[in-house]
Parts: sequence; structure tokens; C-alpha cells
Amino acid sequence: MKTVVVCIVLGVGGVGLLLLARSAPTWAALLPLSELGGVLFGAGVLGIGLDGYLKRENDELAERRLRQVLADNTPALRDAVIEGFAFQPDDLKRVATPELLDQVLRNSLALRLGDATFAGELYDDLRDQAIRAAERWQDVRVDIRLSMLSSAASGRTGLYVATIRWEYAVVPAFPVRRFVAVADRDEYRELAQESAATSAWYIRPKGNLAAGEREAFELVQFSVNGQARPIRRTARKDGQTYTVSLGEDVVRAARPVTVAYTYRTVVSRDGHLLHIDVEQPTRGISVELDYSATDIAYVKVVDFIASSRKSRLIETPEGIPGRVIGVQFDGWLMPRAGVAFVWVLHDSSAT
Repeated sequence: MKTVVVCIVLGVGGVGLLLLARSAPTWAALLPLSELGGVLFGAGVLGIGLDGYLKRENDELAERRLRQVLADNTPALRDAVIEGFAFQPDDLKRVATPELLDQVLRNSLALRLGDATFAGELYDDLRDQAIRAAERWQDVRVDIRLSMLSSAASGRTGLYVATIRWEYAVVPAFPVRRFVAVADRDEYRELAQESAATSAWYIRPKGNLAAGEREAFELVQFSVNGQARPIRRTARKDGQTYTVSLGEDVVRAARPVTVAYTYRTVVSRDGHLLHIDVEQPTRGISVELDYSATDIAYVKVVDFIASSRKSRLIETPEGIPGRVIGVQFDGWLMPRAGVAFVWVLHDSSAT
């Protein structure tokens, strides 16, 4: 724009001098006004033309240079971007939306697996499980002890008492935990879909033993970092609820704590099965069953753990008092993974 303005000024100035030379008085004829006006006018016209031509040439040259620079440096830029996404999650967080992150991960998994549909569905399922979980448990230990039900009341035979103790490390997300035992399957399914604040058990009615009785289910202990917390119980005919307060201060601190609780429930002797579910994403678990105080001949353990890592079997050696069997796993487990114990009774093995 500056060049155009200067050329216009020169052109107009040249025309003005040419007109002045024609109408100038005699004494002004001594001055080379016409020659100077012609030079200025020519410079203005030629300047505009040269500027347009040179601008096109410069633009084409700049475009060629830019293309060459991009062609030479694209691999390095691409590698830098990919490296930044792979090793600098904070940088990725600043520029990426959740939708973009999902698409990047789907595409990356599709490249690794060679199947975009499989990769997308696999990632979406894993993402939903992990994001929906409010808590992540670590170093979980589950100790189970089976014993005979001492009550000889009518309809209450053929049952084992299962005393189960859980202990794990967690950053609590809820100030209150609830433990609910119900006799209705639909209610159980609804409770099982709730947050980590609620743990649910389905108690199938057995004779005159109802889900609302302590003998069917009872939370007997709950502690946080070794400090016992009071337990409140409410009961109805077909269910019962135990409520424990962890404390608002524990949740606000957002630090790992050790949670431990123990409950008792009943298991059908002739059902030959006890199943332990994982409620939240869990890293590292050990589950052990002590069946020394029962008439069980032997137990087999089956783990429902989908992982490339192998679990480890724990079993009491022959000749050592007590009968204990269990499984250990060091990796991550998703909700609803678990361990099942299947037993054979002495009278069954004899036949």
C-alpha cells in the first residue's frame, strides 16, 4: 500500500509539473520542468507496474519456500506432536476435549489390534466401567471362614455361616457407606447398579430364615485406619440396611485410607458354591477361604479374571492343620470380576 501511494504521488506530481511547464512564464522556461515532470510521471506509472509484477514473483517464491520447509520438516513436526501426546499428558489435557481423547485412543487401539470395530467397542466398554467407578481399591484382602450354623431351629439346617472380612486401601469418594441385604431380586439388581457407597446382597429365603434377620446377614465391624466406626441398623420384613459414616473430613482430605469391615451371612450347604464379587476397579487382590470347621471334603477355586496375567493358587499343604484355599492376583480387576469356591461334601465324595 505504501508503494502504491508513493507511485500515485509521483505520477500526480509529474503531471502537475508537465502542466506547469506549458503555462509557466518565460523566466520559468529556464527550469527543466517538463523533463522533471516526465521523469516523475514515468517513475510513478512504472513503479505501480513493477510493484505488481514483483509482488506476484515474491508471493510465488514465498509459497515455494513454505512448501519446501513444510515438506522437509513435516516428519519432525509429526513426531514431535505424537511424542508430546504420548509422553506429556498435561500438554494433551490442555488442548484435547474428552471426545478428542476418546477418538485418539480408539484410533491408536485400532492400529494396534488391526480391527477398528473391535477396538472401538472394547475401548468404550472399558472407559465406561472405569469412568463410572467413583473409587479405585488397592491391595484388597478378603478372608472367608465357613462354619456350621449352630441353630437347630426348624428350617435352619443345611446352612453354613460365612464370616467375611474385607480390607483395602482407597481414597474415599463418599462420607457414608451402606450395606443392604434384600430378598427381592429386582431390588437387588437396582441396588447393585448404584455407586460405591452401597453394597448389596441377595438373601434367598431359606425355611423361616428371612433376609431381615441378623442371622441371615449382619455387619459386625467397620473401621477406617484401624479406628472403629459406629454401625446403625434398620430392618424390615424382607431386608435390612447397615449404615456407617466415614466422615466428611476423610473425604475432603482426599488421601488413601485403609478400610476394613466384617460381615456374617449364610450359605447353602447343598448349594456347593460361594462367589465373591469385586465392586470397584481393583488393583491387587488376595482371597482366602478357611473351611476347617465344616464337613466339606475339598474345595476347588475358579477365578473370573480377564487378564493376560496369571493368578496364583493358595492351598494348605497336606499334613498341616487347617484347610485353606485361595487365589492371589496382582493386576487390575474390573467390577463384577471375582472368585468362586466350589466344594464337595464328605457324604457326596463317598458316593
